[in-house]
Amino acid sequence: MGWLCQLRWKGEPMKTYVAGHRGMVGGAILRRLQDQGAAVITRTHAELDLTNQAAVRSFMQEEEPDAVILAAAKVGGIHANNTYPAEFIYENLMIEANVIHQAFAAGVRRLLFLGSSCIYPRMAPQPMVEEALLTGVLEPTNEPYAIAKIAGIKLCESYNRQYGVDYRSVMPTNLYGPGDNFHPENSHVLPALIRRFHEAAQSGAGEVTIWGTGTPRREFLHVDDMAEAALFVLDLDREIYAANTEPMRSHINVGTGEDISILELAHLVAEITGYGGKIVTDPHKPDGTPRKLMDVSRLETMGWRAKIGLREGIRDSYRWFLENTSVRRG
Repeated sequence: MGWLCQLRWKGEPMKTYVAGHRGMVGGAILRRLQDQGAAVITRTHAELDLTNQAAVRSFMQEEEPDAVILAAAKVGGIHANNTYPAEFIYENLMIEANVIHQAFAAGVRRLLFLGSSCIYPRMAPQPMVEEALLTGVLEPTNEPYAIAKIAGIKLCESYNRQYGVDYRSVMPTNLYGPGDNFHPENSHVLPALIRRFHEAAQSGAGEVTIWGTGTPRREFLHVDDMAEAALFVLDLDREIYAANTEPMRSHINVGTGEDISILELAHLVAEITGYGGKIVTDPHKPDGTPRKLMDVSRLETMGWRAKIGLREGIRDSYRWFLENTSVRRG
């Protein structure tokens, strides 16, 4: 199984609340914790609305978790971000503010906030280092979501500075894998491509059009790697974490350190899904940020590196898609 999470307090396993355990990332983290016999608390959205301050306060006071992993968020691709900007900024701000503050009020000893690489400026030097935060203009297509995620980072940083708590943040690159959202309109680029090329292969379509020019470059991290990295960071000795997040002591990048163009990605997905037709680009559609590659040297220096290759990871994601959605291989 590789690295083993050792979350403990005074020799006893820490009771850990995973917020967003039904999502792709939260689900992967939950599986890993359960496999290791950890004491885990979960609540569905129906059981606990994280945008409801009073409900979150009652939950935290009653359960008294030792650690919190905040993986809950409203997420989506370019289309969803452009269509629902108010929901993206409001819901994410409310979730973060409620969970982080009420965790503090309930005496939670350790917290991990999961952000996103979109926090960095649109034209940030590549690869993006942690210090690039707030040094330039954000990508307009996902600015509301990015601002909410930046607020989450700053909440953790501010509570650390003022109250001396140990709240940490990780900034993952684009994630994919089992549990992903394959909605034809509201999904991220990789699951959207998997669905589109699968359907094209089954229907015998002669051509598939992808958004934009195909030239933007993106980095992709399998969700199982992300789960391991998140628990690795949460489990780090406090002094080691602080020393490696200077000068802000706020967040750490998580990624592979490698990227691929959207057009190259499309050809790879086409190969894996068995699509043999033509792939064309639509330059009238938005490209988003030209390049998003994370500098992951800090995390690698601390001892963690991604293990799942992109081709292997896409095959795994495609298998999950076939087994868990209404579409099937022909």
